[in-house]
Amino acid sequence: MRRSSRSTPPPAAPTAADETGAVGEVLSQERLAHLAQLEERLGVRFRDRSILDLALRHGSFSHERGRDPQKSYERLEFLGDAVLSLVVSDDLYRRHPDMDEGGLAKHRARLVNEAALASVARRLNLGRYLLLGKGEEKGGGRQRPSMLADAVEAVIGAVYIDSGYGVAHAVVSRWLGELTEDLQRAGHDFKSQLQERLQRRGQMPRYRITQEEGPDHARIFVAAVEAGGRALGEGRGKSKKEAEQSAAAEAISRLDRSS
Repeated sequence: MRRSSRSTPPPAAPTAADETGAVGEVLSQERLAHLAQLEERLGVRFRDRSILDLALRHGSFSHERGRDPQKSYERLEFLGDAVLSLVVSDDLYRRHPDMDEGGLAKHRARLVNEAALASVARRLNLGRYLLLGKGEEKGGGRQRPSMLADAVEAVIGAVYIDSGYGVAHAVVSRWLGELTEDLQRAGHDFKSQLQERLQRRGQMPRYRITQEEGPDHARIFVAAVEAGGRALGEGRGKSKKEAEQSAAAEAISRLDRSS
């Protein structure tokens, strides 16, 4: 029997999949080089750099190119937020065995908020590696604190997906050490940040000491901050100034969650 001269096509090469289950895109050599630079800054080597690339894609970038709207960092941001909260909570729980639940929550609020995460992003120069749509690019998205904070959480999610909790914990713990040093150098930071944010709304924060607890030699002050007739946050501290700082940190955290 005569064999057909038509050759059988070779089987298709296997395609990589990112964490959404969608077919991964081929990254350019330039993009791969940029991601390698960021890996050096992170201190992490990714098995699959397409996951790191996804963590840096804003929704506007995918939308302008007619791609799947899930091809952005939002899902990784959701995951990274949970990983970040767990790492910080675990770290504080172990470091402060005598601190109660309220104190731990206040301390966490000082470390996990838009301003703190944006400072991490700036240290990593993360804005340089973001993929943005033209509108976001023109609007200064690369330097916008909210976008930088979201990107940090997405990167944490990417590290967790690619390398597991242990590596994600190590990365976040290193950042926590740097943030703690920043807070010690700039104790007024949260009050200043809150005032700047509220001034853009035409408001000013007002602080008051609502309670004093404990004996004279171990006094604990409770401060509340409000603006526009609305309570924004409450904090505790060994001094009135420290309590106000804690209240400002909680206020920033609440504003971040509601924005």
